[in-house]
Amino acid sequence: MADSGNRSGDNEYFTPKWHKELTIFSKIKPFIILEGNILDQYIYPEDNDFKTRGEISNIDSYLYAFYRNLGYKNVVFYNIIKGFHADCAVEPVAELEGFGGLVNQKPQRVPGQKDLTCISANFDQAASIANLALAQDLEPTVIIMDFASRFIVGPANMTFPDVMSFTRIQQAVLDAREVRIADGTRLRNSLVLLVNKVNDLPAWLYLGNPLAKSINILPPGTEERQSYIDTKLKFFFEPEIFAESQEKFAGEEGQQELAKIKQRFVGLTEGFSYVDLQGLQKLCKNQRYKVPDLCGVVDLYRYGVKENPWQSLKIADIRNSEAKFRRRVKGQDLAIEKTLDVIKRAMTGMDGMQHSSHTKPKGILFFAGPTGTGKTETAKTLAENLFGDESKCIRFDMSEYSQGHSDQRLLGAPPGYVGYEAGGQLTNAVKANPFSILLFDEIEKAHSSIFDKFLQILEDGRMTDSMGNTVYFSETVIIFTSNLGIYVTDEHGRTVPNVDPSTPYSEVRLKVREAIEDHFKKTLKRPEILNRIGENIVIFDFIRPDVAREILQAQLSKIAANLRQNKNLELTFSDKAVHQMELLAGKNLENGGRGIGNIVESYLINPLSRHLFDQEVLGDAAITVNQVVDRTDDEITGLTLAEITDSISCGIRKL
Repeated sequence: MADSGNRSGDNEYFTPKWHKELTIFSKIKPFIILEGNILDQYIYPEDNDFKTRGEISNIDSYLYAFYRNLGYKNVVFYNIIKGFHADCAVEPVAELEGFGGLVNQKPQRVPGQKDLTCISANFDQAASIANLALAQDLEPTVIIMDFASRFIVGPANMTFPDVMSFTRIQQAVLDAREVRIADGTRLRNSLVLLVNKVNDLPAWLYLGNPLAKSINILPPGTEERQSYIDTKLKFFFEPEIFAESQEKFAGEEGQQELAKIKQRFVGLTEGFSYVDLQGLQKLCKNQRYKVPDLCGVVDLYRYGVKENPWQSLKIADIRNSEAKFRRRVKGQDLAIEKTLDVIKRAMTGMDGMQHSSHTKPKGILFFAGPTGTGKTETAKTLAENLFGDESKCIRFDMSEYSQGHSDQRLLGAPPGYVGYEAGGQLTNAVKANPFSILLFDEIEKAHSSIFDKFLQILEDGRMTDSMGNTVYFSETVIIFTSNLGIYVTDEHGRTVPNVDPSTPYSEVRLKVREAIEDHFKKTLKRPEILNRIGENIVIFDFIRPDVAREILQAQLSKIAANLRQNKNLELTFSDKAVHQMELLAGKNLENGGRGIGNIVESYLINPLSRHLFDQEVLGDAAITVNQVVDRTDDEITGLTLAEITDSISCGIRKL
């Protein structure tokens, strides 16, 4: 089957940027520092006498083929475990012996490994040997020092012998000679250091050194991953499975469909190493995936789950979920509609269609509005509808992340700091629950450094924690909540209401939206955060009187049901008592549903429990609440307990 989407054909391999840089600078710089993704494996992009195009190898084998192809006779490796060796050479023993003759060293056989030889040397001795090798002009030689990040504890903790060893390295580079080879080309003896990051080395070794060049090896980019899947697709599947797909993807339409599958695979594997891609290849084959299911192996590799909850959602379930939302969240029809839009986009595959990234979160919502209006309840309801359990709504109180170092609590402390081993609260939560709702409550109280992390999460859908593990947010819904815009600061510095329960909803939406935009653009000076949220700002309305009555009735019914179930107490309310409770609840609408709950607790639950205790009625009775008395604190002051209890009038009948 022809691989659609391969711009250069099945046998072409993308040449990474670092390979191109190495080709250029190895001819003019005798000191190369390779940093970054040095522990990965790599696809060699071109044929030569020592490596086949498309062959996968580690960095040592790759560099051996690269430098031998340039014409270097001696390509020798050093690390602090083995010393000098030529394990990946065509003739390891002969080539190491040839190098040993140049530097007056005799290779020794490695005990227990009859085919391996090495020249034992600590780092200081290796620096002296390197000086000899680079200063000779008999044979072009390159020495590649692996694990160079481990030569010292750190640049800030160097002993005098450490300084002397690196000074010898620097001297070796300065003394590097050119050697003419048979075709007349002149090659300069070179030294290559492999490091995790360049600042593992003393800065004076490379800064301001015109002979040094640092090259960063990045994980495979989009073009490299595209090249990988174009050229290796058939190896992801058992032969008979791949053969079956030939008919399905035949013709122009089939090729276009296959190209879309591969394009999505490339997007989902952003940040993956070649080792990861090979792991996907083996896993896909072992699990006997079919070609249309290729992208499903990414979830299995990342999360260890074969069934993605997003893919198991049914249209009928989502249609029915609207009624569940309205039962739990009263008076917020627009918020429910926009929240359900997130699920519908995810189900139809329309989420992120306008973006190039395939790893963005499934949805981003910004819930704003008065307190107690159902923002948290909406998030919990969404978690229950998506993942079957409202505990999948993981809440972070952002008032706890208001300090400058708060980002370390979310993502983990840097190496060497207290708490490093524990990891970050956010990254740990997402690793444990990759399919979840992440609720960041009162986001305006977070420290500004937190927003840098949110920017990456919202844009890329992934984050690297302090221990170097990549955490993916692509299967989460991220919800921010805020009370911004309800109160503002006037010209005298006083906090005054910006909107109140008497403000029409259309005006509430306008004023709150303006306040949010002012906060991000003028106060935080971070308009890019607002841009990532886009039009997903949902303004919750105040609890209006008609909605307050619904909430009150729901709470009264819940209290009665719990008493019936737990205590065999039949609780009923007279019309007068309900009306009195409605009047009381209507006085506290600025506090939303929580305010109504507080009214119920103060004027019903507390006096009723006192009354039942005094009457020694703990179960098996019918209770009718006839009226509820609204007394102020001044009226209550000085009253006896019995008089306070009389603030609720009840009729009690034993069952």
